[in-house]
Amino acid sequence: VIRCRAAVAWAPGKPLSVEEVEVAPPKAGEVRIKIVATGICHTDERVRQGYFPDAEFPIIPGHEGAGIVESVGEGVTSMKPGDKVIPLFVPQCGKCSFCLNPESNFCQKSHISEPQNLLPDKTSRFSCKGKQIHHFLWVSTFAEYTVVPEYAVAKIDAAAPLDKVCLFSCGFSTGYGSAINTAKVKPGSTCAVFGLGGVGLSVVIGCKVAGASRIIAVDINKDKFAKAKQLGATDCINPQDFKKPIQEVLTEMTGQGVDYSFEAIGKAETMVAALASCNMSTGVCVMIGELDSGSEISINPMLLLTGRTWKGSVLGGWKSRECLPKLVSSYLEKKFNPDLLITHTLPFDKVNEGFELLDTGK
Repeated sequence: VIRCRAAVAWAPGKPLSVEEVEVAPPKAGEVRIKIVATGICHTDERVRQGYFPDAEFPIIPGHEGAGIVESVGEGVTSMKPGDKVIPLFVPQCGKCSFCLNPESNFCQKSHISEPQNLLPDKTSRFSCKGKQIHHFLWVSTFAEYTVVPEYAVAKIDAAAPLDKVCLFSCGFSTGYGSAINTAKVKPGSTCAVFGLGGVGLSVVIGCKVAGASRIIAVDINKDKFAKAKQLGATDCINPQDFKKPIQEVLTEMTGQGVDYSFEAIGKAETMVAALASCNMSTGVCVMIGELDSGSEISINPMLLLTGRTWKGSVLGGWKSRECLPKLVSSYLEKKFNPDLLITHTLPFDKVNEGFELLDTGK
């Protein structure tokens, strides 16, 4: 058993509490990882507030991390102690019908199919003050050590800087892949990106790499525009500057609507606006933002009848164990630069300050 620090959410709506926790050794088919760096994603904030479906308290959040294998359980063959790895909130078991389908990147062992508050054997490897602590998506990167099933871990290049590639565990891969894999953005096309957080800015990078000729970034926080332009946005617009709905503004700017639109916020009204802003015949809208559990969206069916496509994307369409190591290698070859997404680097005990920066759009 390893004793280490972890940021525990004891109850919904309360700040995280940095505690000493016990982390049990890995059982058969599991890997214990020393987490070196973790990002903060808005999904972690939804867990903290109690809005994430099926999350049980107390829980250790965090799902955007990178680290080094400390030990492996019986039967683990794809990695060994000392390997650099990324834990994966979308596993790739390699055996279910989704994993066997070359067009799918989802896995039937993921959270939407079965809650992941405990490891697959329905027990926890975390305890604190004599209490069992729940896992989050089998990942729980807000702990200095975590235990994850082997099929939810990707071994990456030994040269990868862990404080940068932790973003590949969720934010960067999700946004970048939404443009490259889910939308399949074509050279010369026009794109609109709603929301310029880490995911939305990663969509901008993906659209640029795919050769889009016009990338319109949409956000109500003007402080995000400079970075969006640095990463490839050609136009930046604030919906609050217009008296008409933003979809009408985008349609006027482009003549008939954009070829591809992306919603990286997670609000029902912006999802409908993103759908309406792509052209009515061949436009593709990709839903990336996560709505609160139980939310519903109502749309005018005419938005789809004329030919628009509305798609969702989880982890940017990448088959996680197979594709993320290749994505890290492309980063090492300088094919794109997500380092610009990192605005602050904080010590672990300031995790709550990280959430304050997230909530204030900084």
